[in-house]
Amino acid sequence: MYINFQALGCRLNEAELETWANQFMQRGHQVTADAEEADVVVFNSCAVTAQADRKSRQQIARLQRRNPTASLVVTGCHASLNPQAVKSSLGVDLVVDNQDKEQLVEQALQLVGEAGDSVSGVLVESPNALLVRGRHRGFVKIQDGCRYRCTYCIVTIARGDERSRSETDILAEINRLHQQGIQEVALTGVHVGGYGSDIDSSLFRLLQQILAHTDMPRIRLASVEPWDLASNFFELFENPRLLPHMHLPIQSGCDTVLRRMARRCKTAEFARLVEQARSAVPLFNVTTDLITGFPGETEDEWRQSMDFVASVGFGHMHIFPFSARAGTKAARLPDQLDGAIKKARSREMHALAAELKQRELARHIGSEVEVLWEQQINPDSSQWIGYTPHYHKIITSDSNIHASSITRVSVDALSADSTMLANHARQAQVTLAEFG
Repeated sequence: MYINFQALGCRLNEAELETWANQFMQRGHQVTADAEEADVVVFNSCAVTAQADRKSRQQIARLQRRNPTASLVVTGCHASLNPQAVKSSLGVDLVVDNQDKEQLVEQALQLVGEAGDSVSGVLVESPNALLVRGRHRGFVKIQDGCRYRCTYCIVTIARGDERSRSETDILAEINRLHQQGIQEVALTGVHVGGYGSDIDSSLFRLLQQILAHTDMPRIRLASVEPWDLASNFFELFENPRLLPHMHLPIQSGCDTVLRRMARRCKTAEFARLVEQARSAVPLFNVTTDLITGFPGETEDEWRQSMDFVASVGFGHMHIFPFSARAGTKAARLPDQLDGAIKKARSREMHALAAELKQRELARHIGSEVEVLWEQQINPDSSQWIGYTPHYHKIITSDSNIHASSITRVSVDALSADSTMLANHARQAQVTLAEFG
């Protein structure tokens, strides 16, 4: 059978697709990037905002229209929060709740009456499904769920309690990905900083184990809530294999708004965390999420938020107008703001974010960086897109580059859309020794 995978939303959704793709391939099935030729389409949905809910509904309908004969399997947060509505959607054959995702492959195979090619529990050897899907950075799910309840967050309701994977399983997956040609992994979850709370471990200990017991050249952290980190956490970044970039969601730059959000980090604590990161590694790239127009947000609170963001300086920002999600406390708070105010503040924050990003990237001009090259701009072009250790996108023209290679380049300039430009990449591959 041919299996196609689709996802909206977070890196965790992408990590889960990688796991299922490998499981299908180990059972003798093939992964395809073309939904129209698939026998089974698996869609991992999102519900983080009302817009994500709407996009998930639209994607379900779009997939059914593109390939009405395929078996359509829908999972993820949108499906878990709206199971009956999704089940009644035209063309949906199977809905898998977030709590049952480990059984998704078996349930899908049962749906189509296909047992796969595993014999007596021995799995068929297969190539890496990540590369088959045209991806070159592996997303490794280290945990799921969250024990905290930020007042605006629907994801903790959809994902449930914290559940950490064992260190042994995570190390084995990282080593397997590296053996299959992957040069970089990003560790992901709902509350990554809370890893190990249920298994007598911690994110600090896990990273120590990964650095000691894997040879993966590049290890990146996806979104990490800015609390639950050990006081000496950034000492780990003395090892350059742990890349100098973290996405630390602040959500607001005003303490009174953060209190209404039930966030566990005040602005002063967040600023100290950023300072620790930048003291440990020069030009450490901190990116963030921010919500505009949270219920009750006054003009003075908004100005505080703008001033805080400007003082910290972020390499990139994801900015969302507040979206009331049924079932969350924030949806019931008084003083809900008008949509026009939320959008106006979003535009203002986007303008500041663009200025800060340009300033951050300009600091790298003239420097040399190791880049993981991921894709050509088009098949007829010699231009390649890659990412620096700081997670800045960079473009170069070099006919000797190939996907998943790591080469050192000089950052020569910035494009009009704030992308780094490099004219020439060195021929030699970066070796593990160069990573320390």
